[in-house]
Amino acid sequence: MLHPDYQYTPRLIESMAHMSAHGIYHAVLASRILGNGALEGGMPLYKYGFNRILTFIQNLSKGAKLSEYHIGYRLFTAKVLRTIPYHRNSDDFVFDNEMLAQIIFHGFRLGEISCPTHYFEDASSINFWRSIKYGLGVLRVAFQIRLQRMGLFQYSIFQFKTPNDGFTR
Repeated sequence: MLHPDYQYTPRLIESMAHMSAHGIYHAVLASRILGNGALEGGMPLYKYGFNRILTFIQNLSKGAKLSEYHIGYRLFTAKVLRTIPYHRNSDDFVFDNEMLAQIIFHGFRLGEISCPTHYFEDASSINFWRSIKYGLGVLRVAFQIRLQRMGLFQYSIFQFKTPNDGFTR
């Protein structure tokens, strides 16, 4: 998955595919944070700040150690896509975050690779208010995975696919 906003180089796809093809990871994320590429590449300071805060909360809630959860550059193996019920996820930006929560919840190995980034005026990006809505959705997912793991609630996005599950809504 590579968001079509031209902020990331597609040249990392081969390296990401190599990491999964050789059984190292089930999913691979590019990371603007590894290698200090985010601010140098022009990431707005408010987005960087929220990224760091949300990532910290997500790592605590999910028991993971990712450098970031919010990049639109990811690779998923077929096994991941056959297992997680991603069709139950949101139709909004938080979909990507829900997928990562599902991947972590089901115990798939998740790796990262450093990714330079380039923000520019004509690049597609969500505005401040959409970013706030996304951030609230991320917090919701963080609490859901924690409550699911504690056995206090059951959320359909963390259940395995069933034979009746389709790929459309």
